[in-house]
Amino acid sequence: MNTSNGQQPKKLSGTGTLVFPDRGGATAGRGETWTGKASTYYNHPLIKKADWKWQIILYFFLGGIAGGSYLVATLAHLFGLDKQDENVVRTGRYLAFVCILISPILLIWDLGRPERFLHMLRILKLRSVMSIGTWAISFFGIFCGFSAVHQMAKDGLLNWFPFAARIAKALPVKVIDVIGSVFGLIVASYTGVLLSSTAVPIWARAKYLLGPLFLTSALSTGLSGLSLLLSLGRPRHDTLERLDRAEIIAMGTELGLLASLIPTLGPLGKPLVKGRTGTIFMSGTVLCGLLLPLFVKLGFKLSGKATPRTTNIFVSSLVLIGGLLLRYAWIAVGRTSADDPEAVHYYNKIEWEESHAPARQ
Repeated sequence: MNTSNGQQPKKLSGTGTLVFPDRGGATAGRGETWTGKASTYYNHPLIKKADWKWQIILYFFLGGIAGGSYLVATLAHLFGLDKQDENVVRTGRYLAFVCILISPILLIWDLGRPERFLHMLRILKLRSVMSIGTWAISFFGIFCGFSAVHQMAKDGLLNWFPFAARIAKALPVKVIDVIGSVFGLIVASYTGVLLSSTAVPIWARAKYLLGPLFLTSALSTGLSGLSLLLSLGRPRHDTLERLDRAEIIAMGTELGLLASLIPTLGPLGKPLVKGRTGTIFMSGTVLCGLLLPLFVKLGFKLSGKATPRTTNIFVSSLVLIGGLLLRYAWIAVGRTSADDPEAVHYYNKIEWEESHAPARQ
């Protein structure tokens, strides 16, 4: 007797669900696969999109610059480059302090009430990215402040207060710089990890890449910020050459991470390359913010010529604008992805298939 007919998939009446009697699933003894058109839940999005405004975009951007520039200043100090040209260390400390001073103001502005930020400091949750980020930005601000005060004392800006100047000069600044750099790296990268820890399809699918991407972007924008500020004055040629080499490595790494997003995201990556946001991202970040500056710097390197001061100012500005647009684009595509029921269903489907692949094998 042929019993195979009992194992054939059947469609539930009035739905787009196929029932497989021979598979396990949410209902005991059967597996279910949705074959109908993806839709919303009674015309409501399946997941809630982030309602972040420009304050958070700028907060992401300035936090990255602060972490990147502080790390560069720390490395320059540890390796003794400040003995040749102290401008890198000085500028890096001041730039990081100004950026990290503005960052929590923007965050609190977006939260609406200052006590909401303070409530996040009542407890440290190691499994909460937002909790870790809140504590990291708080400690990073403290260490940036110590480094900036020490630099101000060395520059004679505290001579009007001799007692405070002596205390500031006596601070163990190398220890402060190293510990502060650890918190700076967390601040520079946690924003990407925060996005990927949500249920938004395009963010969640890039969970292994957003943290490193935001970190490399923080380094490239931090380096470009330093290069721009130094070029406005009278910088040493060898100092700018070192910054250029570091920028080339950072931008090359950032481009590599962006390229790896293509196979990782698949159809989920459409908002990054299509529509208004896609145009801003591809032209503003990838083309003008990374490829053009990288080719210009590599061109001068290969020709053996020094990058002209005006060219360096222009190229550094492009990298900074590209870094800002990168953060804008990722927040914007997150909203688009959250509103797209097909993206939500597709993400859930591939995540379920990947998590159950070993079991099926």
